[in-house]
Amino acid sequence: MQIPVLAELVAEGKSPEILFWVGCAGSFDNRAQKVTRAFCKILHEAGISYAILGNEEHCTGEAARRAGNEFVFQMAALQNIQVLEGYDIKKIVTACPHCFNTLKNDYPALGGHYEVLHHTQLIQQLFLQGRLRLKEGGSFKGKRITYHDSCYLGRVNGVYEIPRAILAELDAELVEMKRSKSNGLCCGAGGAQMFKEDEPGDKRINIERTEEVLSTNAHMIAANCPFCITMLQDGIKFKEKQDDVIVKDLAELVAERL
Repeated sequence: MQIPVLAELVAEGKSPEILFWVGCAGSFDNRAQKVTRAFCKILHEAGISYAILGNEEHCTGEAARRAGNEFVFQMAALQNIQVLEGYDIKKIVTACPHCFNTLKNDYPALGGHYEVLHHTQLIQQLFLQGRLRLKEGGSFKGKRITYHDSCYLGRVNGVYEIPRAILAELDAELVEMKRSKSNGLCCGAGGAQMFKEDEPGDKRINIERTEEVLSTNAHMIAANCPFCITMLQDGIKFKEKQDDVIVKDLAELVAERL
């Protein structure tokens, strides 16, 4: 798969429709890289003109800000804004809710104003525009799938129905967990918790969430965030249910049906 790099396109006098912000997880984490490839497959299938920054993309600084290091956040953000302004970027899509929230809601205060979409929002737009068509049948028909609302896409930005509309396209049986939508439970990684030791307590948050997943008797967990995928997979392994329950990003589910 040939992934276009923005600097190379600009050198050829071309301008992509969107910039795909890959993010740290999507670039370096082996599991999240599969989501990156799946989303690129969707973009290719839909005929979307896109590009990535490649080596010019740096961390948004989100984890630093959530951990309380405002100086590091602003250094990272201003560096990214300088790069984006240099290419006159107007529209960004990302598969990470943490990047999505930071680029959309935090960067404007520092001068970075862009139209920012989460990949589920773009995928739903492509379905509505008829630019994505799925194969008939498929392995998800009749499967029980539960959906985990990530904090930064759900409660922070109010995006609840779009991911569920994508699942409806797959003909799967959506089974909601007891805590979902605005009452959803964090996977345990948000707010920079991904990068620190556990605090004293009786149970890890991802184990609590995994127990809710297992109570639905779902065959699969659909997610939209690389942090959530990691935490849910760890919880499933802890419960020794990895042969019974699979964790997938929505982009992966769609890409499998193209």
